[in-house]
Amino acid sequence: MISDQDSRQDETTAAESPEVVDPKASFPPHGFQVQIDSHCTVSDDRRHIVGGSPLRLLNLSQIAGGLLDADGRLAVHNRLTSQLARKLLDAGVGHPRPMFGPAESDVTVVVPVRDNQSGIDRLIAGLGGHKVVIVDDGSVIPVRAPGATVLRTERSKGPAAARNRGAAGVTTEFLAFLDSDVVPEHDWLTKLLGHFSDPKVALVAPRIVALDAGGGATSRYEALCSSLDMGRREGPIAPRSRIPYVPSAAMVMRRNCFEGFDETMEVAEDVDLCWRLHELGWSLRYDPIATVAHDHRSQLSKSLDRKRYYGTGAALLSGRHPGLGAPLALTVPMAAAMAALITGTAWGVLAALVVFGVIGGKLHKRVSPMPDAARMAAKLTAQSVGFGLLQSASALCRHYWPLSFLLALVSKRFRTLLVAVAVGEAAYEWVRLELVNPEPGARVGWWRFMVLKRLDDLAYGTGLWQGALAGRSADALYPRISNTVTTESRPPATHTGVG
Repeated sequence: MISDQDSRQDETTAAESPEVVDPKASFPPHGFQVQIDSHCTVSDDRRHIVGGSPLRLLNLSQIAGGLLDADGRLAVHNRLTSQLARKLLDAGVGHPRPMFGPAESDVTVVVPVRDNQSGIDRLIAGLGGHKVVIVDDGSVIPVRAPGATVLRTERSKGPAAARNRGAAGVTTEFLAFLDSDVVPEHDWLTKLLGHFSDPKVALVAPRIVALDAGGGATSRYEALCSSLDMGRREGPIAPRSRIPYVPSAAMVMRRNCFEGFDETMEVAEDVDLCWRLHELGWSLRYDPIATVAHDHRSQLSKSLDRKRYYGTGAALLSGRHPGLGAPLALTVPMAAAMAALITGTAWGVLAALVVFGVIGGKLHKRVSPMPDAARMAAKLTAQSVGFGLLQSASALCRHYWPLSFLLALVSKRFRTLLVAVAVGEAAYEWVRLELVNPEPGARVGWWRFMVLKRLDDLAYGTGLWQGALAGRSADALYPRISNTVTTESRPPATHTGVG
């Protein structure tokens, strides 16, 4: 739903300054361009824009609206256009189209590794000409990397400590972190470095795809649903948004922004880094135009154990970033509607429909400045309800599956509902990720996909509860019920860690 804060009428004129200016950053430079996200809805006069994540309504002055061309592009050439560019980028409705950036020689690649000589050989072969620092984190047989600087630790201290040690000796302006089991495309840095022409950007990450999309069912499933793949759409990286974090398997950042990975975290240290940078006011970007291939696990047992391991990271994050890693985030009305539907009764369905109507009325009031407010409110209501249903279904089968299992044992009505939810949610994901996926790839098949999806969820949920019990805190299990929620997001901190 549209947040109260962001649905206010923002007016941008020549006399105004941006609402929030990071003290470490200036505005986008001349020559920089911004493109309105194609998923946004823009009024004919370009004064009203609905989009972003969390979803918001951005109202521009007549002057500001006139600065956008018919295709929704803005070119920065003076103070006013630079201010408007910052507003569009910070609101998440615009994407950067930089015209220049630093050189690849300004980047040093840092690679932590432990007992993966073959991966290092493969990676080094694809990094010809780059400055590379390999940190051998206690390999049984010392790692060799001709042409690279190799730092060795006799006793393993973990990937976070290895990355920190490698970064400590870097003198270039930018750092690139790569894991030893990835292979970047040849021009991945060139495609990403332009983002740093915006002085507010601290970190940029590419899309991580499968090194081999074929093989058995597990490999094909991982190619579609990898924990590391943040999807085909670009966007800003921020907690509780469509892209809440990016994995440390591949990322580039300014050296002077890097304060180190938390070495006490064996998992989720990459999420923690992203959220700390965001809290400091920096911008982070995900750009899938650049790709890095990852050697996914092909054995089902190892893949599920990794998902369980990722789940344990939620407890670590909940202590450091309260509320940001909640497994379920809904508005108060939507939470009430979902609770009514879970009863599985006709009265529950009726109550939910009434709540949906109230939500629609509030949305109509918020988008009233738009020329076609009724149609827009109906569309946003459908999106909000759909997201609420999908998020709740996922939580029942993934984060809260132990509770769902216990309830199913004592309630036939809930048992029937849970089976329908488990099948329906998995079927929706299969249609979205495989059936209508525009990218060619090996098919998993509907029944294999649904089985693997449910096993994936059981494994992650097991890790989530394991982490909560080990940390003796239930904070990672608490849902987040508030007045603001996005209408499109992936569960936060669901997939974290190395590889």
